[in-house]
Amino acid sequence: MFTERMVFLNRISVHTSEIAQAAKTLRAGDSILLSGTVYTARDAAHKRICTLLDQGEPLPFPLENATVYYAGPTPTPPGLPIGSCGPTTSGRMDVYTPRLLDLGLKAMIGKGERSAPVVEAIRRNGAVYLCAIGGAGALAAQCVRSLEVVAFADLGCESVKRLEIKEFPLVVAVDCQGGDSFAQARATARGDAV
Repeated sequence: MFTERMVFLNRISVHTSEIAQAAKTLRAGDSILLSGTVYTARDAAHKRICTLLDQGEPLPFPLENATVYYAGPTPTPPGLPIGSCGPTTSGRMDVYTPRLLDLGLKAMIGKGERSAPVVEAIRRNGAVYLCAIGGAGALAAQCVRSLEVVAFADLGCESVKRLEIKEFPLVVAVDCQGGDSFAQARATARGDAV
């Protein structure tokens, strides 16, 4: 149960099955170790998912309380579950994100700032945006226990994949109260009171 979460070296351990509950208490700047199921999807996959929604077709994974990782893993080397899988710039998905959040998406993992409409949709839906370390795809891959392509195989590295992860280190960038680590950093740099 999330109320019994453990804290390791000031990092909060969170399982994706508890992300909806965890999102209520996580705050911008919190460091977490995320375990559980995440789905990779970049802009091409997001476009197809929204087309499926427009057509009333089933989606490749349930959006309710889901966690999406904006990543396109490289080919899997022999003996490993995945190749390098660093985060993609999240702003590329901003045009699709409010709709997916309104349909139940609870967490997104990526890098970089989000637009004002996305920050508002995160707040409105009690969700959370998590940042991974850019440029550290090989390190991120060490947290992946398994990979399964679940949709759009023709997109290659941009196909939707179900990953099982363990203790993936992330930072809360935008919380469900509207706290925004990027806005806070800009305010601090300007010398504004935060």
